Amino acid sequence: MRKLKNNCFVFTIVLFVTFVCNGHVSDAKSNQEKEVKAFIDEIFAVRSSLLINKNTNIEDYYVRGYRLSEHALRLEQKRSEYLQAWGEKRAIHFVDASSQIRIIRLQIEGDTAKVSLAHSQKLSYMYANKILPLQSFGIGTKHALTLKKLNDEWYVYKEWYLDPLDENPSLIPETADGVVDFPIKSDDVRDGEKYKRKQAVAYANKYAGVEWMKFKGLYNKRYVNYSGKGGDCTNFASQVIGDQKEGGGLKMFGAWRYIYPSGGTKTWVQTDAFKNFIVHSGYGKVIATGYFTELIERTEKHPQSAFAELMPGDLIAHVMQNDVDHFSVVTGFDDNGYPLVNSHTAERYRAPFDLGWDRNTKYILIHIRD
Repeated sequence: MRKLKNNCFVFTIVLFVTFVCNGHVSDAKSNQEKEVKAFIDEIFAVRSSLLINKNTNIEDYYVRGYRLSEHALRLEQKRSEYLQAWGEKRAIHFVDASSQIRIIRLQIEGDTAKVSLAHSQKLSYMYANKILPLQSFGIGTKHALTLKKLNDEWYVYKEWYLDPLDENPSLIPETADGVVDFPIKSDDVRDGEKYKRKQAVAYANKYAGVEWMKFKGLYNKRYVNYSGKGGDCTNFASQVIGDQKEGGGLKMFGAWRYIYPSGGTKTWVQTDAFKNFIVHSGYGKVIATGYFTELIERTEKHPQSAFAELMPGDLIAHVMQNDVDHFSVVTGFDDNGYPLVNSHTAERYRAPFDLGWDRNTKYILIHIRD
């Protein structure tokens, strides 16, 4: 009987010690996670500040002398330079930037943390030469970071993400007189007989992939995400105009179709094939093709510029070296008439259509027939 009691006592001690040790391990892990999350919030807040104020100190968050960390630092500095330069050439002054972060995966081993996250950046601006309300747009990025803890402080050790602002500031297109003047346009649209234009815009906003107010920043789960398979921009544009439940409702036919749940045809997901289908099927017509400086001109054919004929729910193809590189969906205009677009890879929500593109980019403005 004593032996049994002693065994029970020993077993109780073991359980107690195990519980206490596991509790300490759990608490330590929880504290590490809190530290990492706090650092992530801080670094993205500092990056937001850098977009507005180029004198923001961001160097202290990177490992000096380590090549990959310094490369990540230069990318953040470069995107700030690009955004500021773009704003100057558009008479735009950025006044606020805020971040929203959704951590997808967090793994900590010793002094190393690996983090996957979705970042939504809200940027607000004013026009320098006009009295207009505050304007805002969003961009979304997916990040894979490796953080290192050195001397009790976390640092960005290396990072990868597809950046919509990764462009050369010196290649931003501008007019000879420095004036960019778009026709003032309304966001109000109505559904047509064939194309539910208003519904298409609502779809583009809901599934843009940028967390914004009532939107959760998620893609439509009914469709395959092609972001890791060459890009999701054309798949998204096809959804916007062709989704029967929430989108524009254009009927699939010929080579342009989505087979649920396996995926889309080449014409549904591939840029050049999609462009050719839209233009030759009768679903769309080309308003104009040209470089930025050509399209904003007022001509005999386009007295108010080609942009005057664009409507929310229309499409813009971005052409590089004679190949369609990207598709975006027109979702409205800012108070100065600047055309705004939504897209995937990388995510944009009501962003200026040329932001992140250079003077070598051609644009095909495509009107979807109602």
